[in-house]
Amino acid sequence: MRRLAPLLLLLCLAAAVAARAGDPAARALAEAVDALQPEARALLAETVAINSGTMNFAGVRAVGDRFVAPLTALGFTVEWIDGAPFGRAGHLLASRGGRGPKLLLIGHLDTVFPADGPFQAMETVAPGRIRGPGITDMKGGNVVLLTALQALAATGTLDELQVRVFLAGDEEDRGEPLALATGPLVEAARWADYAIGFEDGDGDPETAVIARRGSSSWRLSVTGRPAHSSQIFRPDVGYGAAFELARILDGWRTALAGEENLTFNAGLLLAGTELSHEPARTRGMAFGKDNVIPRAALASGGIRALTPAQLERAVATMERIAGEHLAGTGARFEFTEGYPPMPPTAGNEALLALYSAGSEALGSGPVRAVDPRRAGAADISFAAPYVRAAIDGLGLMGEGGHTVEETATMATLASQGKRAALLMLALARGAGPQ
Repeated sequence: MRRLAPLLLLLCLAAAVAARAGDPAARALAEAVDALQPEARALLAETVAINSGTMNFAGVRAVGDRFVAPLTALGFTVEWIDGAPFGRAGHLLASRGGRGPKLLLIGHLDTVFPADGPFQAMETVAPGRIRGPGITDMKGGNVVLLTALQALAATGTLDELQVRVFLAGDEEDRGEPLALATGPLVEAARWADYAIGFEDGDGDPETAVIARRGSSSWRLSVTGRPAHSSQIFRPDVGYGAAFELARILDGWRTALAGEENLTFNAGLLLAGTELSHEPARTRGMAFGKDNVIPRAALASGGIRALTPAQLERAVATMERIAGEHLAGTGARFEFTEGYPPMPPTAGNEALLALYSAGSEALGSGPVRAVDPRRAGAADISFAAPYVRAAIDGLGLMGEGGHTVEETATMATLASQGKRAALLMLALARGAGPQ
């Protein structure tokens, strides 16, 4: 990661000093967020109670509808982007004019929990601890986003910013084709100066995300010569599809497993005389016999890298190893691009410095960067290449995301709202990286 340029560092320090000196605008923002907490908690409870698994289109739209009135009350023009062209419910986009920097605020409406699943209700599990589907990932983040905007409006500073809010309807299960599903987000990012994401990061309020690894997929199809197993390894018969598949996977492990911030996984493996594979349902079947050399093998999985260059190198290595066939075998490697990497930049580091300064001014302590290995892919990765700087992980904190133990630490609903509002105030004052 590059070091901050001296000018950027001075700007960040200036913002911190102003906040620590008891800036009246900063104090007013914090007080406004506190005053908004009953309303924020009510909205959180209401939206968590609505199942919005990605493929529950009506539920995704219903969650989006709950944000229309409060955003409209703030002066936003709200539209629903139809998801039919990419097979999903769609996205909510809200736009508000003003003066000053252009901010893109990013959230998502969908969760991983299907409409017929067992996890549907909120439950208090301890004082200040509430469990519920999507409460941290990321309905709580959406509420933090809205609360920060409401606090800015209440203190008369929202007009110092130009803002677009993008709440995706397919973050947990991206629609296809990818270009159509992500096109509106990319368009908003091209407009913006800064992108701020309200995911929950690694769930630790002492961290924020300034780098995310991308998440893409791969498929490996292998062929061999079927014959009686007693003849395997003969030069004219070869090694069969199963051994070729094993060779390739282990070759990838040997070549790439030690590279920092690069991971790849084989999630599904099949081998035998006959195969069937249903990629959309991520399942398959194989038939084979102990005394028959496998005719076919298949593996599919994912790959994550921190930078586009790292991903490109890894894919090239995987292609090379897949092409070095054992006798009597063949293989085809296919790579499918998904979430792009969000590499660390000096601009992202500057946003983190501003965010941390606001946190310290609130008495919440400094904020450090999340280890990229602990942060999954997210929508902000599609926006980051087009803005001056990006930061994510500013949402409601907790743990257990994507499981029936998803639990929020409710005190962070207010503290995260204050931090986000102070960051936006700093950007409105021109403290952001240029």
